[in-house]
Amino acid sequence: MRQTWRWFGPKDIVPLSAIRQAGAQGVVSALHHVATGAVWTRAEIAQRKRKVATHADGTPTGLTWDVVESLPVSEDIKRQTGSFRAHIANYKTSMEALAAEGLTTVCYNFMPVLDWTRTDLAFRVDHGGRAMRFDLADFAAFDLFILERPGAAEDFGDALKDEAARRFSAMDDDAKAALVRNLTAGLPGAADGWTLDGLRGQLALYDTLSAERLRAHLVDFLAEVVPTAEKLGIRLCCHPDDPPFPLLGLPRIVSTEADYRVFLDAVPSPANGVTLCSGSLGVRADNDLPGMAERLGPRIHFVHLRNVRREAMADGIRASFHEDEHLRGATDMVATIGALLKEEARRRAEGRADAEIPFRPDHGQDILDDIGRGGQPGYPAIGRLKGLAELRGIMTALTHASVRYG
Repeated sequence: MRQTWRWFGPKDIVPLSAIRQAGAQGVVSALHHVATGAVWTRAEIAQRKRKVATHADGTPTGLTWDVVESLPVSEDIKRQTGSFRAHIANYKTSMEALAAEGLTTVCYNFMPVLDWTRTDLAFRVDHGGRAMRFDLADFAAFDLFILERPGAAEDFGDALKDEAARRFSAMDDDAKAALVRNLTAGLPGAADGWTLDGLRGQLALYDTLSAERLRAHLVDFLAEVVPTAEKLGIRLCCHPDDPPFPLLGLPRIVSTEADYRVFLDAVPSPANGVTLCSGSLGVRADNDLPGMAERLGPRIHFVHLRNVRREAMADGIRASFHEDEHLRGATDMVATIGALLKEEARRRAEGRADAEIPFRPDHGQDILDDIGRGGQPGYPAIGRLKGLAELRGIMTALTHASVRYG
């Protein structure tokens, strides 16, 4: 498996030199400064490639830009409103520019309004480090008493509503403001987010859009862009919902293996594939990550390896959780990696050009000098270095001549 590392561009406080020293071979990046729905030009893409490959003094970094994460899908495309046809055309143009620069793995997601959602970005874990956390009662407090979303009370049971009321009554103004900031943040690496009124306005635009309709819109989007991707040699890979259950009345349609099967089967092209995120999917106890890695294997084009610890289940699906160390938590990481290595071996036997699957250590805990550095939440230098080292150790062991994988 190819070891990559997410880099948010020149403003990222984790420099390319640190990424190389951590042992990464390639970089996962995006043009975060380009507005969603606009065209990524070949010149902008080439400039980012040069920045990845070359230090400021002109010496080579030893890194390549391997994966695009993300080429974002606009809300207009998700709803099929407004400028959605122009945005689809721009998506195809952007893919053409990416392919012209040799970039062929493109991650995207189809989550309405909110990307990954956390209530706490610096939760203190047992060893003293910090991690991102999603607390269902705090989230309910936000939904019920800060956002005051119509219909929110119907989404939570009595016990959870009572706990949310207790939490909210105990919050001072600073705690409320921090909760709002955490829950209205935009895409990782992006400068934009939502105001409360802006969020309410976006939610209202989805009032009549069911999960079934949103799923149909995803299939329509793929039916439009996948033929272009296939012609260009691009592998599109959809990231799952994070967390993998409905939020704020919004539908979530990429939360389980069955969800993936719907659009993989509807558009049965090798260019239409999966970003397997063990952390997002691992929040749900009914998601079998090693089994999913095996069964979805031929269509997995990119992998995020991280682990979460489920703290409490509300209804068998929704849970409070926090980002755990990579080899702890709910997902059997060794078995998951083993299934992915088997898939790579199968691809090599078939002669597939994409036999090597890129992965990155996703979301790390803030440890040691990460604490207080003010980096992108979930993307510390040392915490991810530790995760990558642990994951590399598993892969090294499982591909040793004395064992059966590889």
